[in-house]
Amino acid sequence: MADTRLIQGRYRLHDVIGRGGMGEVWRATDESLGRRVAVKCLKPLGPQRDPAFMTVLRERFRREARVAASLQHRGVTVVHDFGEYDGVLFLVMELLEGHNLSQLLEENKQHPLPVHDVVDIAEQVAEALAYTHRQGIVHRDLKPANIMRLGDGAVKICDFGIARLGADIGFTSKLTGTGIAMGTPHYMSPEQISGGEIDHRSDLYSLGCVLYEIATGAPPFDLEDSWAVLVGHRDTPPEPLRTHRAELPDYLDRIVLDLLAKTPDGRPTDASDLRRRIVIARTGPGPVSAYGPVPGLGPSHVGTREPASRPLPPWARGMTSGLRVPAASPALRTLASDPAAELTGEWTTASPVPPRWASERTERPAPAPELLAVLASRHKAGLSLGRLGRWREAEDVHRSVVEDRRRALGPDHPDTLTSGYELGFTLSRLARPADALREFGRVAEARERVLGVDHPDTLAARQETAYVLGRLGRHAEAHEVYAGVLASRERTMGPEHPDTLRCRHNLAFNLGRLGRLDESYRMAAEVAEARARLLGDEHPDTLVTRYEVAYNLGRLGRWAEALSTYREVAAARGAVLGPDHGDTLAARYEVGICLGRLGRSAEALDVYRDLVDARTRLLGPDDPETLRARHGLGVNLGRLSRWEEAVEEARDVWSIRARVLGEDHPDTLVSRREIAVGLGWLARWEDALAVYHHVARARARVLGDDHPDTRASRHDEADCLERLGRHTEAVELYRRVAAPQATDGPAAARENTP
Repeated sequence: MADTRLIQGRYRLHDVIGRGGMGEVWRATDESLGRRVAVKCLKPLGPQRDPAFMTVLRERFRREARVAASLQHRGVTVVHDFGEYDGVLFLVMELLEGHNLSQLLEENKQHPLPVHDVVDIAEQVAEALAYTHRQGIVHRDLKPANIMRLGDGAVKICDFGIARLGADIGFTSKLTGTGIAMGTPHYMSPEQISGGEIDHRSDLYSLGCVLYEIATGAPPFDLEDSWAVLVGHRDTPPEPLRTHRAELPDYLDRIVLDLLAKTPDGRPTDASDLRRRIVIARTGPGPVSAYGPVPGLGPSHVGTREPASRPLPPWARGMTSGLRVPAASPALRTLASDPAAELTGEWTTASPVPPRWASERTERPAPAPELLAVLASRHKAGLSLGRLGRWREAEDVHRSVVEDRRRALGPDHPDTLTSGYELGFTLSRLARPADALREFGRVAEARERVLGVDHPDTLAARQETAYVLGRLGRHAEAHEVYAGVLASRERTMGPEHPDTLRCRHNLAFNLGRLGRLDESYRMAAEVAEARARLLGDEHPDTLVTRYEVAYNLGRLGRWAEALSTYREVAAARGAVLGPDHGDTLAARYEVGICLGRLGRSAEALDVYRDLVDARTRLLGPDDPETLRARHGLGVNLGRLSRWEEAVEEARDVWSIRARVLGEDHPDTLVSRREIAVGLGWLARWEDALAVYHHVARARARVLGDDHPDTRASRHDEADCLERLGRHTEAVELYRRVAAPQATDGPAAARENTP
């Protein structure tokens, strides 16, 4: 294999990056897709193997590789492909940039890892195991070498399926004369040693051994003789961790010792239970010692937090926008409930606790594994298209996967609902909120029926429903949904869980759109304070909420406070994201708004000139954000009484917006109105009237006669008529504007600064 540089005409091998008992791992390039991958090549078994055995081996490898490829979770290494080439079985995986836990300990000279890293790793591995165990998949060879810590702090488990393959067909060593298959003796559960029945709790024992080692520097039974190690696992109580390292928190000592119980029944019920215990113990006021199911995380479980300087907890990894998590792209919408996690590969595998949708198994035949693999691959392709911004193509893919999964798995299967969720998200990104609302509504209703009203996936779908209701202007309905989701999140997760805070942020945003500015401001300020305490002052989520605080301050007329807050946000974003990042520029734009409102237009002019230069360089002269900055520039030229320049700027921006956005786009009409404002100040009232009249007619056509913007334009017309001495017409138009409105709504915010 070492001489082969190209596998299957597709995978170009470069260099060996790892060797082990089962073979070699190569750094490689997938030349079909142009991406870097890792290729694991299993050792040839030699000609002495019986052909019948090789046939069984190949079939078992294919089955286990499909299992590994079906796992779709941020805490599990992604398997892209598998096959056989020149007699060698190979597996193609994502290339991970980081170090496994064994390497981290070696680099640390076998000294234990920092406490916060140990807790973080424990929580992330528990979350990944909870996912795999729900699929009925047990790793059976969990050890430090199979757990990777990436450069960004994320943790991934490696070798699902393949580790089981090795254990079952004899890749691993055996103790002389015992016949006991060994993965690595330092991490084997007592039931593995005795040949008893193995389930998900065996992985929990192995995890306890791993945590013991990274917390103390040595595994629980660190003996030279392999047999003595196995006897220790079977018969000897482990020493408490704090006898080796006194600064370890008491709760970590208790949790690890529970994991190392000699019998499976003595360990935590499952990995989800383990993760809940870690979260409660790390964030709560008191000890959590009893194993078994943990009650819902309500306010009573949340107490004094650790200092804000500690590393981010794993469930905060990748959080971006507080209004929505677009960033994070579908793949990074992790924090709430990991809606992209899938169950595809193990539809026919027994699960420790059968889910409610498992009853469908008696009503429909089990789908072929090949079909499930294809659907999982197409689902991932849809996610990739979304990450590339190719939303229309992503819609086609997700829509077809929804239909195929509905036929193969049933309408209420988690995979079907996951694809429906992604379809709704894609429709939202395509600015089709009505279509997105229908899709999210279907997913939320099904998840509530199948998973329960408080399940994180149900809440994620309901929260997206509220978001698109807001996009449709149905803020009262959105408020009701947000309030319900918030109550559920506070009850089950606690008031300061990041998902709870995200919901409160959205609710604050929506309150502002309902005109309830004081409430919106207070809630946003509370969320900003909590996020700063939990995530740090410069975390993107903290800053997006502080941005909302500043916006509310401006709407309340507290412009000096708004200016100070916007400047702090802009400075922090510039330091963390860079001066040219879109979020940094957005905050600087708002600084310009505040300066103009405070009568400091000369300073605002400098801000807008810098913004125009930056956005032109980054986005181009015709981009809507560039034009927005130019509009602000023109407005402040007018405030400085430089009206000729202001009119010229407004005309130029209006002409580009008309071409790029359309004649009747709201931004185009705002620019056209700004032309009329300047013409009026230049005493060219006839010209101004013609422009005001055009804007009023366009707004009436697009928005309706009773829309606040339309009525504002009619008022502009009436004022212009009065300036021209056409008092009768002016009075008639004033009466029309003053007539009772068919529908009331909040006045358009900052009309001259769209």
